[in-house]
Amino acid sequence: MDFQDLLVRYFGQADIDLVAPESLEAGLERIRVDFGLERDSGHRFGLWTLMYMLGNAPDLDVAFKDAADREAARDFMDMVDRLG
Repeated sequence: MDFQDLLVRYFGQADIDLVAPESLEAGLERIRVDFGLERDSGHRFGLWTLMYMLGNAPDLDVAFKDAADREAARDFMDMVDRLG
């Protein structure tokens, strides 16, 4: 999943700073729905990372049943924190 493609898919444009607040909330709701329906672990992880980057990700224990997926998410969070 490409980050820019996901932004366009859920928010109508690749520049998140230009998304109106009501469009942002609507896009986040669509992501949450798709995340809940998605069965492919890679796609779920991609959607979770997008939600995380936008400050709207569910807790790891809720989002991922598999311990390896939770650990990958923790690694991602650590990487993002290091980048600032």
